[in-house]
Amino acid sequence: MQRIVITGLGVVSPIGNTVEAYKSNLFEGRGGIGFLSFPFRGQDVLFPAAEVKGFRIEDVIEPKKAALLDRFSQLAVGAARQAFVDSGLTLNSEEAERTATIIGTGVGGQNTLEDSYHKLLDEGSSGRVHPFTIPRLMVNAAASHISMTLGLTGPGFTVASACASAIHAMGVTVSMLRSGLFDRAITGGAESCLTFGTLKGWEALRVMSPDTCRPFSLGRAGMVIGEGAAMFVLETEEAAKKRGAKIYAEFAGFGMSSDAKDITTPDVGGASRAVANCLRDAGLSPNDIDYINAHGTGTRINDVTETAALKVALGERATKIPVSSSKSLFGHALGAAGALEMLATILAVRENVAPPTINYQEPDPECDIDCVPNQAKPINIDVALNNSFAFGGLNASVAVRKYKG
Repeated sequence: MQRIVITGLGVVSPIGNTVEAYKSNLFEGRGGIGFLSFPFRGQDVLFPAAEVKGFRIEDVIEPKKAALLDRFSQLAVGAARQAFVDSGLTLNSEEAERTATIIGTGVGGQNTLEDSYHKLLDEGSSGRVHPFTIPRLMVNAAASHISMTLGLTGPGFTVASACASAIHAMGVTVSMLRSGLFDRAITGGAESCLTFGTLKGWEALRVMSPDTCRPFSLGRAGMVIGEGAAMFVLETEEAAKKRGAKIYAEFAGFGMSSDAKDITTPDVGGASRAVANCLRDAGLSPNDIDYINAHGTGTRINDVTETAALKVALGERATKIPVSSSKSLFGHALGAAGALEMLATILAVRENVAPPTINYQEPDPECDIDCVPNQAKPINIDVALNNSFAFGGLNASVAVRKYKG
């Protein structure tokens, strides 16, 4: 079976729009959560959120083309171009046909959708929406624009499975690479839905924090919605070695499962099966795991469920492994969450540092794991896991290993 390696990294996020900026803020524990203000009926409505700042799509593609992209596609293209350049790839037509574009997103062009609704509601039946409204809001738009921007003519599609979208996209990519369907791929996740309507929808679920995200901490009050994109170049080891590529890490395995129980409430059995399936696919045991980047949303139920699932999947080893939640720094980016956290996982393996869970106040007896509170922890990390558990009971776990050729 082909080994799969990671040869390119790119990111646009609330804690940095380059990998270097992201890495610095990740390990130093400098978060990107703040407050967004929405004018509504004469008053400002505030939401805690993690917003990408300082990113200009016009610096990446022509301004005329930029106007045709919803923000989630803009972030995706920005991160993908970084990853592609970082990988050092130069493709002829035959190689472009052997390169896939497989992207995860949860909800697609919500900014376009909300702008259109506002225009129609304000102007009535005489209102006209942007002529590219449909191409901008469709969930496959990011994958399409990445393939067009980079000239990739191999398979291209989008995976949409809520908060597991990015990890599912990467897992599908690895499976297809192993099978020999193509030689390399751009994969990852993108999301941007910091709109009034979307945030009110999450508020109605009563899972939103009033201020910030405190995963695994006693007194945590909920999640914070974020946005962003992280993209990766994955290649077969053979293809990467043939061109002398630098290799960041090995994508060692992935596992998936479905709870088949509830549309919103997570299940210990489903989550633990995804982790166990990942270990089996990668040929690993619980003793091999040195670090876990958790789903860790900061909600009361999710964090307790994930703690219990890790104990089921990893046994007594679960309480000895550093387990951090990067959502404490950049919020929950929904369909992009797994990709932003995959980057944190890769960097943890590369740098031998477990990133911190910031905003941590005091231990929760029901979350009795080493959650790396508030400060990064230097440790040797050969193998790390990254978990994503989505609404609908759709679970995914991936393993990243130091590359040893």
